[in-house]
Amino acid sequence: MAPKKLTGMEIFKLLPKTNCGECGVPTCMAFAMKLAQKNAELALCPYASDQAKEVIGAASEPPVRLVKFGTGSRIAEMGNEIVMFRHDKTFVRQPVFAFRIDSSWDTVKIASSADQVESYCLERVGEKLVIQSILINDTSSTIDEFIGAVKAVSEHFKGALIIKSKAVERILAASDAVIERIPLVCGITKKNLDTLLPVLMRKNLPSVLMASTLDEAYELADRCGEKGYRDIVLFIDATNAAAILQNNTVTRKAALSSSVKQMGYPVLNDVTGRNSVYELVADASTCVTKYASILVIDTLDKAALLPLMMLRQNIYTDPQKPIQVEPGIYKIGEAAASSPFMVTTNFSLTYFIVSGEVESSGVPVNLVIVETEGMSVLTAWAAGKFSGEKIASFLKEKDVNNSYTNRTIIIPGYVAGISGELEESLPGWQVLVGPQEASDIGPFMKRLK
Repeated sequence: MAPKKLTGMEIFKLLPKTNCGECGVPTCMAFAMKLAQKNAELALCPYASDQAKEVIGAASEPPVRLVKFGTGSRIAEMGNEIVMFRHDKTFVRQPVFAFRIDSSWDTVKIASSADQVESYCLERVGEKLVIQSILINDTSSTIDEFIGAVKAVSEHFKGALIIKSKAVERILAASDAVIERIPLVCGITKKNLDTLLPVLMRKNLPSVLMASTLDEAYELADRCGEKGYRDIVLFIDATNAAAILQNNTVTRKAALSSSVKQMGYPVLNDVTGRNSVYELVADASTCVTKYASILVIDTLDKAALLPLMMLRQNIYTDPQKPIQVEPGIYKIGEAAASSPFMVTTNFSLTYFIVSGEVESSGVPVNLVIVETEGMSVLTAWAAGKFSGEKIASFLKEKDVNNSYTNRTIIIPGYVAGISGELEESLPGWQVLVGPQEASDIGPFMKRLK
């Protein structure tokens, strides 16, 4: 039976009302609201009474458990999702991309692959997109070869590690070799649960439950839960994207809509072994958009990683909060006080496109980024947040008349109509109307030069 849903006020009445902030939230009322929305766990409150734990407990617990592995700044986090559809609120934690390395590869290939994963970084709209994890798959003829491969990866890659083997003794030996990195063990099965589970609980390591069906995943999670072990990830074997989609959807719906605790865990999807990179990208895209917590891939082809990285970033960006950059004046190229000004909004994508085109032109520019609440140029103009008066006011706040000698400012071509207002608001300044499209900025700046 699903626990009763409590309101924020009902939860607040049961909290200590100390406003100590030790839970990470300034007040008990704010913490109560997070608990009501299932965005936090009561365990974060060090002063919760036994009554609060009994009454609030399961009712406030996020439907999908938060599970972590790895250490330091490279910890991989999964779970705590509370919605089926992104437009209902937002998806919270991006899927962890894990590159698979087979332990039977030669040492040079293992080291080279680990180095490639460690160094891969795509920067887009101010965010660094990376592969957070490596899965070391046991294909070795001996246990020593497997352990050697795990150690080699750990030396070249500092992110989160996943250790996968069918043999319990190999899982334990390999995890012991890198236990300080808190690896994710893959994994527990019906056959080895009674042997492996007690050891993982003692070592405080998270694990993947390896199931062939949804029913088997439920059974394994139930048995783990009965023993108090809940740092688990579900893997349900599936050979194609349609089956993965069905399993992921059933799992998420059971956890969110029916409060089935045995399904309230992150899920691992494996899209390795596909016939082509195109098939891998297609199947992986399904997993990214529909509930994958860990996605195992076997390619480092940049043509495959680029669309997957961008898709993940787009899906896991709050649609109600546009990505923004800090308003200010940014020096592009070797810009100085004598360099011209160019103005645009603080919508992150606009900033990075415009700054990139200006930098490519080779003409130094002081790029003025005005506060528009993350709106694009036309949207901000239509909302009255990008006008000549507002731009002038922003420049006066920055004291540009005393700090800069140049008096030329370029405005986007789509808002040419604000040029007169801007000239009136900035006496003595020359206002130039730039191109409408960012791709034309380069030729425009070279002519200006």
